[in-house]
Amino acid sequence: MLIKQADDHSEELAQLEQLAKSGAGDAAKQAAKDLAIRKAGLKGESESAYLIDFHYAASPNWAVIHDLRLEHNGRTAQIDHLLINRWMECYVLESKHFNAGIKITEDGEFMRWSDYKHTFEGMPSPLLQNERHIAMLRDVMNTLELPTRLGLRITSSFQTFVLVASTARIDRPKKFDTSRVIKADQIKERIWRDIDGENALIGIMKTAARIVSGDTVRDVAQQLTNLHRPAKWPMPAMIRVASHTTVNPTAPSRVAEPAMKVSVKAIAPPPATTAASSSGPQCKKCHGHDGNILHGKYGYYFQCASCQTNTAIKFTCQPGHQPRLRKAGNQFFRECAECNSSEPYFTNA
Repeated sequence: MLIKQADDHSEELAQLEQLAKSGAGDAAKQAAKDLAIRKAGLKGESESAYLIDFHYAASPNWAVIHDLRLEHNGRTAQIDHLLINRWMECYVLESKHFNAGIKITEDGEFMRWSDYKHTFEGMPSPLLQNERHIAMLRDVMNTLELPTRLGLRITSSFQTFVLVASTARIDRPKKFDTSRVIKADQIKERIWRDIDGENALIGIMKTAARIVSGDTVRDVAQQLTNLHRPAKWPMPAMIRVASHTTVNPTAPSRVAEPAMKVSVKAIAPPPATTAASSSGPQCKKCHGHDGNILHGKYGYYFQCASCQTNTAIKFTCQPGHQPRLRKAGNQFFRECAECNSSEPYFTNA
């Protein structure tokens, strides 16, 4: 059961790409660097999501959640992928993308190859990162309405895996346990190895005492999804200033100086775009409805006629559904194959 797909990040990628191409100086360089990092990360998550969905999205015994961000008691956890089965086992999966592979030392230190420096450089341990995610997820699960058996709540167990690209190289140490660092295409095999590794008696007790219905798994997963809090993209202050300042490359530098003194607070990015509805697109800046739907590198977007702001078009529907925008001439329709629905959405001028 696919409960939640990854959030749409096309808007921030488009902003970074525009600044990297049209900006100047340090702001453009920083935008280009951030764009490369975000694209690599999203690529790794997308590749892992495809393999996870291939094995589990259609299964009535598993719930699949992608890109889950939780906030609880002042803490935040960004979980790339979460699998929940009918034994209330939660598999917390962290995706990592490495261009030239990864090296793990005997002390459990993770290192990645830097093409720029031509050497390995340190990085935070994704295993420890996932342990923090599990600790917070356990606290959040304790606040949910979990199934009961004989008057007792059925508590969840948690497993962790770090997923790397199927083509990536992993240099493993001899002593430090790296069995939880696997290639993304091995995920089904490793999960079944966990299940088959139990002895028969434990397996029988587990089946009798902990198994719940597929509907119960869906309900628990939906409760978690309802707690999802999308991240507000942390655009660096330098980039925020540059993206809101019109730069004339032929003008003297003294003319451009005052624009760089604009306070960060005054040019904070607008609130996150709300999901599109059948009433038509709305500008995220001036909330106007006059404009045209255009198609760019990251899909369809609405360009406001009043302020020229671009707004990503996003649809929501029932869990697991994938509504889309269909173009017919200058008319656009919101369609959902799962709902077997099609309704007029907008007409370009």
